[in-house]
Amino acid sequence: MPALGFGVYQVPPEQTEQTVSEALAAGYRLLDTAASYGNEEAVGRAIRNSGIPREELFVTTKLWVQDAPAQDNTLRAFEASLNKLGLDHVDLYLMHQPYGDVYGQWRVMEALQHEGLAKAVGVANFYPDRLVDLIVNNEITPAVNQIETHPFFQRGEYQELMREHGVQIQSWGGFAEGKNGLFTNPVLSEIGAEHGKSVAQVVLRWLIQRGVVAIPKSVRADRMAENIDVFDFALTDEQMARIATLDTGSTLFFDHHDPEIVSWLAKRRLT
Repeated sequence: MPALGFGVYQVPPEQTEQTVSEALAAGYRLLDTAASYGNEEAVGRAIRNSGIPREELFVTTKLWVQDAPAQDNTLRAFEASLNKLGLDHVDLYLMHQPYGDVYGQWRVMEALQHEGLAKAVGVANFYPDRLVDLIVNNEITPAVNQIETHPFFQRGEYQELMREHGVQIQSWGGFAEGKNGLFTNPVLSEIGAEHGKSVAQVVLRWLIQRGVVAIPKSVRADRMAENIDVFDFALTDEQMARIATLDTGSTLFFDHHDPEIVSWLAKRRLT
């Protein structure tokens, strides 16, 4: 899996094909979508029209919470995603939320990996207790856990726990969607000036140096090119330590332990 990819969360379906085509032209080879984003078909069209050999691409999509019977509905959901993408397999299939019949869903995902329809399976938004519970009670350990990770919520201790269990951390919301004034933050701006790089490039480089896979999103070709241009410099230990001071230790979006959030996410169904 590439260390840096391209995400399409909140990219409108009618804009996704062009956006992904521009991302592929910029050099991205990891594409991250989900059934709940409503743009898998457009991602698939961009892949087909790109002319890039399938084996050079790494495609991720995600399973939303399924009604009972979870096994039957998980299989149907996966087949629907595969058909929309127009692919014969995905490289990574993630359980998008830690709710519903997690075990029923995971058993089907394990079978999909055994059959080669998903080259790897993983999870998203799993907190430590749920992740470890899934690992110790099932055959396949999730290859990836995609979680909120950015300078204001760094997840360092959790990353170490995942490393101990062989789970790769992947960041969503790497730029914190601009919250807390990320793009004008004095620490990040100063570090960027020291390298002649933007704040966005500093954040992506920080994630990569920590071993966190990043999937930034942009609908602007110039920003896509900027975001992938982060392999010609390195942050010093002192600069990494300065960024570490920005960690608040809490989410900027929603808490998966909040009963109201749990109820809303668990009840949400795709149309």
